[in-house]
Amino acid sequence: MPGPGAGAAHAVTASDVVCLGESMVTFLPSQPGRLADVPSFGRAIGGAESNVACALAAAGHRAKWVGRVGADGFGDHLVEAISAYGVDTSAVRRDPARPTGIYFRTAADRATDTHEVAYYRAGSAASAMSPANVPAGDVLRGRILHLSGITAALSEDCLSLLHFLTEPRPGRPLISFDVNYRPGLWRGSEAGPQVLLDLARRADLVFVGEDEAQEAWGLCGADAIRAALPEPSLLVVKRGSDGATVFSGAGPEPRSATAGRAEATGSGAPGREGAGRGQAQDAAAATPDTVTTVPALHVDVVAAVGAGDAFAAGFLSATLRDLPVRERTRHGHLMAAAVLTVPGDLTAPPSRAHADRLVALDDDAWGRLRLGPGWTAAGQAPVTRTPVTQEVQPT
Repeated sequence: MPGPGAGAAHAVTASDVVCLGESMVTFLPSQPGRLADVPSFGRAIGGAESNVACALAAAGHRAKWVGRVGADGFGDHLVEAISAYGVDTSAVRRDPARPTGIYFRTAADRATDTHEVAYYRAGSAASAMSPANVPAGDVLRGRILHLSGITAALSEDCLSLLHFLTEPRPGRPLISFDVNYRPGLWRGSEAGPQVLLDLARRADLVFVGEDEAQEAWGLCGADAIRAALPEPSLLVVKRGSDGATVFSGAGPEPRSATAGRAEATGSGAPGREGAGRGQAQDAAAATPDTVTTVPALHVDVVAAVGAGDAFAAGFLSATLRDLPVRERTRHGHLMAAAVLTVPGDLTAPPSRAHADRLVALDDDAWGRLRLGPGWTAAGQAPVTRTPVTQEVQPT
């Protein structure tokens, strides 16, 4: 894994993936229990978009994180820690008037009633991001631009920025959007679900959990979600222990790994021409989807946090390699399994050769895989026929 400062080396080249959003310093509990009872916390970093950037950089891609942090020690730590993964942090701006966001969380699974999170992000430096202070050239010079619904909830300025970045335009990069519905961030506003639906419909690739689609939009099942989101060329519906279902329609792909990347300019990277977006969507609507379902892996879970971001990173990594949808989804499952078997949001992914060997397994062998702590460092992941204690797919 690259050492601190490695991210600066990528500043002069076009990125494979640009990830924009808020990153925060997170404090992890030293033991299980209520926040009120935890005696001490360890410091780490967290943020959906920066997590994706770190995972992609660790997997060997040129990843860039665009964000805004305070001119404080926590901001210093975020930039140094994210850069240490090999992420280009040259576009991160420092805000002398606003602090870096922080949060504390318990060890319990986010999906359980015992999970607690205490955010201290109101008025943070990231919440001040807007079209006026985030140069388009920092964001649009990549093959893929990855965004999430968390940013939309931070402020009206942040929402305006996402609207600007997802506008149809000539040479727009492929837009990847993770819905990431967090009801707590939308308290006091009933607009959240509709905002996220509208943003998702402007994207080319969308990640959404079946459970969050039910909570946000009242939609039950992958087919209903696709009916509500016909526009994205790729719709990835994460279905818990049932795995993931991907709807593939006609539409753009990121520029292939063999294509020249130096052509990227300040107006964007080669991709779907914005002026033809409506016609492309009409054609996609008339073409039946290809539907691919990939079962979840059996994982001995250490902490069920960060898996959704890791799944997105694995899927995007395989997308950059022009792999078929089935293989992309398996890579997403494997990257998620790497994070599920460690306490924090980030970890070193399996080597590409190791992951490719597992992705190439037949369906029976894939179904027998059981992954536990340390599996990414093994020469071969363990395969077992013993009963499985838990089946997990990121939400």
